[in-house]
Amino acid sequence: MMSLRDLWRRHRRKVLVTVGVFGSGYFLYYLYDAHRRRLTDLERELASDRENDELIKEQMQDHFENIQRIADTTTLPHAMHYLSCRIADDLDLSHLTDRLMKGKGQPNSLSSSEKLELWDRLKILSFTRMVVSIWAVTVLSLYIRVQVNILGRHLYIDTARGLGSSHLLGDADLIERDDQQKYLGSADFLANYGLPKLISNMQMAATEVLKVKRLRDSFNTAVLHQTIMQILDMFHSMGSPHHWVESLIPEDPRLRKLATTSGSYNTNSPGFTQFDQLMVETREVLSSAEFGSVVEISLKAVVNALVEEKGFQSGGGNLTSGMPLARLLPRIAQICPSVVDEPSKNKFIQIIQGVPEVGLFFTLLYANMSTS
Repeated sequence: MMSLRDLWRRHRRKVLVTVGVFGSGYFLYYLYDAHRRRLTDLERELASDRENDELIKEQMQDHFENIQRIADTTTLPHAMHYLSCRIADDLDLSHLTDRLMKGKGQPNSLSSSEKLELWDRLKILSFTRMVVSIWAVTVLSLYIRVQVNILGRHLYIDTARGLGSSHLLGDADLIERDDQQKYLGSADFLANYGLPKLISNMQMAATEVLKVKRLRDSFNTAVLHQTIMQILDMFHSMGSPHHWVESLIPEDPRLRKLATTSGSYNTNSPGFTQFDQLMVETREVLSSAEFGSVVEISLKAVVNALVEEKGFQSGGGNLTSGMPLARLLPRIAQICPSVVDEPSKNKFIQIIQGVPEVGLFFTLLYANMSTS
């Protein structure tokens, strides 16, 4: 018994230190094991989130491509057909050409001053129709893609919520079917209501640019290109910045009343519908500097292609060597319908869609909307 006490007395410190070391080691191991399990669980959650994010990205890309197909095969063809009919009716030149042809067959039926006046009107209206067609097909095709991107963002919320990603897209309300149809139908606003003002303003710009152009003046590719761009530039410089947006989208007085002092819209106000929200978002995009830049680049691309059209370069005389303006006007009249032709046959719409800046703009627009 004494030997055990002596043994304990002599080795007590060592035993206590050893027990303390083992106890501390076990406690540290317990903490490490708990931490390791938490890390494993966290890594598993992160891996699951990454897989979910990849799935969301794939769904978003598929949805984006589907939206572009809808724009190219359904919305745009309908709007373009209606627009081309309205331009043909509102800028019909046959009454001028018929009178000139009659005067040619019956020399005494028109005086010299009457002939000169008819030729001057034909000159102004021919260029007006051509530039209206260029501007309308360019801006309308871009506008419809803005529409389907905005609408696609709202419709995508359904899919994203199903994948557990609603936190990425906010808590916006889904769009009712009636509001969807009403919104897409607003693409016809240009043909229904905006075209008369567009034609009037474009005719004023054409009159100003062409007042120094005589029927005997020689036009080549460079002169025609310069003349078209001058008319477009003058049109865009008329009135307030982005005044042309009013030709594409209606100005609803209710939206002005709902605007706050900060310049934003109170979307929680009574009477502010889902359709109103879509129109507000659309106007914000159309009025942006980025969209204005894309419009400018697209217009230049269309004009570059137009002046190289075979109708201008073939037949008796061509733009490369130059021709009198009087001989150019009938060719302008012949080419104008092709500018607003149906999308499947319209090379100018294909050119717009192939502009790199256009593709980048809509890719960023859709991506930014889908994560805002």
